[in-house]
Amino acid sequence: MSFSQIGSLKLFTNSGHNKKHGSVLEVVHRHGPCYEPNQQKTKTATDLHEYYAQFFKEDQARVDSIYSRLKANKRYSTKTDDNIPITQSDYTNTFPAPSATTVGGSGNYVVKVGLGTPAKSFSLIFDTGSDLTWTQCQPCRLGTRSDLTCYNQTEPIYDPSLSTSYANISCNTATCNELTSATNNSPDCYQATNTCVYLIGYGDNSTSVGYYGTERLTLTATSTDMFDGFLFGCGQDNEGLFVGIAGLLGLGRNKISLIEQTAAKYGRYFSYCLPVDLNSTGFLRLGKDGGNSAAVKFTPLTTLPVDESFYGLDLDGISVSGQQVSIASTVFSTGTVIDSGTVITRLPAAAYTAMRDAFREGMKSYGEPKTVEGILDTCYDLRAYNLETVSFPAVAFTFSGGLTLELKAEGTVIVIDDTSQVCLAILPITKDQPGIIGNYQQRGFEVVYDVAGGKIGFATGSC
Repeated sequence: MSFSQIGSLKLFTNSGHNKKHGSVLEVVHRHGPCYEPNQQKTKTATDLHEYYAQFFKEDQARVDSIYSRLKANKRYSTKTDDNIPITQSDYTNTFPAPSATTVGGSGNYVVKVGLGTPAKSFSLIFDTGSDLTWTQCQPCRLGTRSDLTCYNQTEPIYDPSLSTSYANISCNTATCNELTSATNNSPDCYQATNTCVYLIGYGDNSTSVGYYGTERLTLTATSTDMFDGFLFGCGQDNEGLFVGIAGLLGLGRNKISLIEQTAAKYGRYFSYCLPVDLNSTGFLRLGKDGGNSAAVKFTPLTTLPVDESFYGLDLDGISVSGQQVSIASTVFSTGTVIDSGTVITRLPAAAYTAMRDAFREGMKSYGEPKTVEGILDTCYDLRAYNLETVSFPAVAFTFSGGLTLELKAEGTVIVIDDTSQVCLAILPITKDQPGIIGNYQQRGFEVVYDVAGGKIGFATGSC
């Protein structure tokens, strides 16, 4: 793989945008110029360093939240934040802060959907590790209390009072109680109007609390992609790292996720292609129509025994430069999660070390590797080289059923500081935890989730 394939790794460049590739919803990176609020911004080297500092912090927070849920006999970890009392004179109970976290957080990839009648457009992070869809809502108030928080967002905040199709969910109903499994927090109740209240916290300490309701969801300009009675959270108190984004679109496996709520039309089948750089666009497609089905190669979809909400697959082996790396099969026995929100792939320590050593062997003509940002331990200063001629060792993952996924060069290394810090973009985890296939390694592939068919697939060259 030559560096000509990965010039896209440089962030904050000014190249043009790629057009959608048969998409249902266009996908853009929230930090790139294709996301409208960023189009007039000029990025500097200082911005780049700040971006990576925050990038690694947020990514590790998400990984920690995944592993906290996957501990034996535990689905999640308890937050240590103080409760947020929301006491009103017209009801007796208080709404605490979410006492437990779910996977997710600020995320990276943004789509636009329509909510309400008439429909208004909102930018949402899409996330396969989350189930509840929510957006900030006017009046940013629970009951009569007006000192709650709605952060700044690009579009006007959704106002349910201006929609003819919004309705609240009542307390103590089966629908309200479904929130427990989706958010890892029991729902509360605003007693004055008998309205169900959701509470959700994320691994990066972002939180959202608000009313649980139904609304008309519009995914495209045609009426065939319009869904009445869509369950979502109408967030009245929202804090954390979602700033600029209206909320989150949950693509997980729980009953209340977008995938399950639209199953009658789309058959629990969706795919996405994440753009290879910040200056390009990708797509999120729901249903099989228009997909690159002939090119998709599949592996069985698995379920991790301690948490059924994650999308899992079985990683069987790794090769570097076409040579299989010696890794005991038991190393992968904890399973592997594929996640749209985690950025950098995590591998069991033994697998990572073997793969890293083989990668270093292939890079030995470029000097000794160094550690960058305290966590990336295989980095090279390539300023003395013409990057068009640098050949990076090809890394490939082999999954159950014989599917081999050769990572693109832009999914193998990451450029931290121009060409002085070019690093292997994979990290280790402890031996008793599942691996995670992050979105950095998924970029440029169409990743297909045939949930009904019990399989996950990949197709190359899709965006």
